Amino acid sequence: MNIDRLVFAFAGLMILLSLALSQLHSEVWLLLTAFVGLNMFQAAFTGFCPLAKILARLGRKPGPAFQA
Repeated sequence: MNIDRLVFAFAGLMILLSLALSQLHSEVWLLLTAFVGLNMFQAAFTGFCPLAKILARLGRKPGPAFQA
């Protein structure tokens, strides 16, 4: 799996997890959803994604969206 797919899968997982936790525990977990969304938004304009950089250092191959 390339970096792009891993980043999108991780972001989706974090959003779903935070939504579930906000319903089960506290609405404060929605801040995680906001953080993930803001990070995705800035990555769309800047091309910088911290997770993509980490995955590149771990040896994952980049896809077309995130050239590490």
